[in-house]
Amino acid sequence: MFYSITGQVVYTDATSVAVSCGGVAFNCSATANTLKNIGTIGDTVTLYTYLNVREGIFELYGFIDEEEKSCFLMLTSVNGVGPKAALSILSVAPPDRLALSIITGDEKMLMQAPGIGKKIAQRIILELKDKLAKEQSSFGPDTGGSVPVMVLPNDKAKEAGAALAVLGYSGSEVAAALKGIDMDALPLEEIIRQALKRMVK
Repeated sequence: MFYSITGQVVYTDATSVAVSCGGVAFNCSATANTLKNIGTIGDTVTLYTYLNVREGIFELYGFIDEEEKSCFLMLTSVNGVGPKAALSILSVAPPDRLALSIITGDEKMLMQAPGIGKKIAQRIILELKDKLAKEQSSFGPDTGGSVPVMVLPNDKAKEAGAALAVLGYSGSEVAAALKGIDMDALPLEEIIRQALKRMVK
């Protein structure tokens, strides 16, 4: 229903931000990452939004960029992970760290989020890795110019490509984003971070 909201920040607290738009202030639940990047009261901000409707309750969630929103939707696709749990995870693991955690099986990172236990963390990793495996199996040499993630040139590139594919990027998008990044000099997390910055510009 709502794609995004642009307006003036009129209120913030530890878990939400209210944005005034067209004479109405919309209160959005948000991650720590979003709250850190919205500026201060009076600043203009654009939030990408998701409206959750359940049993007559309307909950609006706001994200600083489309990447974070995409990760939120990906997490809520996992059985047993609701919107609040997804928000909690993204508060401790923004998109680059989340992708790295999934591809490396780092359940401890996910368990840093309040309310996320070992079983849920393992389920997130298992289901999203399975999703990645299915997407990778569809890649081939004649995919309209797409570049298969698994044929990227070195181990770090393969891992970074796999992590980005978890987030829903195609092989061609991944290859273009990784092109020119110094794979030997940079740690994996920084490679993923730089590639994400290129893709969200």
